Amino acid sequence: MKRSQRRFAASLAIVSSLLAVPAAWAADKLAGADASMLKDIAQANIAEVESGKMALDKSSNAEVKKFAQMMVDDHSKGLADVKMLASAKGTELPDSPDAKHKAVALEFKALSGGMFDSRYVKQAGVGDHEATEKLLKKTQAEAKDADLKALAGKMLPVVQTHLQHARTLEAGLAKK
Repeated sequence: MKRSQRRFAASLAIVSSLLAVPAAWAADKLAGADASMLKDIAQANIAEVESGKMALDKSSNAEVKKFAQMMVDDHSKGLADVKMLASAKGTELPDSPDAKHKAVALEFKALSGGMFDSRYVKQAGVGDHEATEKLLKKTQAEAKDADLKALAGKMLPVVQTHLQHARTLEAGLAKK
């Protein structure tokens, strides 16, 4: 076998192994309720990435910026996981924030300084993470699809860590 043929065969083996995991997920499509929960999880991640990017631009508080960067990084990874599962299960996902989060973004744009920081941490940090924690727990309890349950289980500790961090940050901002 020529060197180029061996390289091609090796590349083909790698690609095949990478495709095997989503192919295993694709065994069945998501039921309506499960698809809805997956879409809601995607929406939560989209909103956190978008509001985190805004906080990186608008905040001058180092702790808020650090939190915002963590939101962008962790929720981008979470969104990638959600997209991979959705693709494997044939579920269409939203690609932009929902109306509620668009309205919050407009509110955030109008704020600056400490007012922005306080509102961002209260809304995107504490409020949205409380809602996402509930969603992930509900998904674990009620979803029929084992892969969706596993994804919710993987994401829950990350969201709980974010929530605790946000609560600590909120308390710190209140003291200023």
